[in-house]
Amino acid sequence: EQDEGELLAAEFWTLGLGNPYPVSAIHGTGTGDLLDELIIHIPRVTPDDVAKEEQTINVAIVGKPNVGKSSLLNRFAGVERAIVSDIPGTTRDTVDDIIERNGQTYRLLDTAGIRRKKAVNYGTEFFMINRAFKAIRRSDVVMLVVDIMEGISEQETRLAERIAEEGRACIIVVNKWDLVPDKDNDSHKIALEYASKALRTIPWARPVVVSAVTGQRLPALLDAVDDAVRQHRRRVTTSVLNEVLKEAVEWHKPTTSATLKTGRIYYCTQVAIRPPTIAMFVNDAKLFKDNYKRYIEGQFRKALGLEGTPLRILWRSKGMKPSSGTPYGK
Repeated sequence: EQDEGELLAAEFWTLGLGNPYPVSAIHGTGTGDLLDELIIHIPRVTPDDVAKEEQTINVAIVGKPNVGKSSLLNRFAGVERAIVSDIPGTTRDTVDDIIERNGQTYRLLDTAGIRRKKAVNYGTEFFMINRAFKAIRRSDVVMLVVDIMEGISEQETRLAERIAEEGRACIIVVNKWDLVPDKDNDSHKIALEYASKALRTIPWARPVVVSAVTGQRLPALLDAVDDAVRQHRRRVTTSVLNEVLKEAVEWHKPTTSATLKTGRIYYCTQVAIRPPTIAMFVNDAKLFKDNYKRYIEGQFRKALGLEGTPLRILWRSKGMKPSSGTPYGK
């Protein structure tokens, strides 16, 4: 039977595609020869390749349909890598492209436009959007593209929340600046303030006004990406963090609860990056209200300059005061 199979496979020589390999998926016949041939064509990965991949910045380009995501990718790539059309849903799969600038490699991930959940039917668009969300998880930094002519809607707000939940750095790309009529000296400043106020869920994200069609301010956009990734991967020593924390508590001490218990902060330390994550060791995390937690986060951002990246603070209760160190918030 094996000889008969090989004779039948020989007929595929007529296709001119090379040596045919007769195999049986059920019995495993011929799979060894097939794997031997496959290994020859698999490119070898060197330590330099691994190091370069680790240094590559993955940038996901997300937003509603027709805000200029594909135009942005094409402008960066210098070629028509993605189809640009006024018809919503033209981009159906995530398109990857590699660019280099000043020795830094970027992998740009153009994604399908994301509409409101109620407007999405199960089918092609459903899977398009899922792939877009996967691109956000794959990325180091997300370019949230908005149309300055249409303004920022609830959908961008929900996308911003998703980006923050995934812990990704973010740049707000205010696109189609070339279509704004009657611009004056204050127009640029007004556009930046509008984007920041409209997307209050990510107040730490830096807005950049660009035009994907003309290429205006695209170098500044990549500069913002570099800064955001640098902060996203940043490590801060425990001593510096506790100096910032001590000063913050001296300015604003934790309030006393209804049971006359006062929150006490023992110390803090950074436990992770991408995004920066700080563990706060306290006597009882329940004694610290949300407004005080936001105050502490704001003080860390102000002192450390953490722009473009989310900052996670974990409030951990301890049963008793540590043996070393002086608690804050007496």
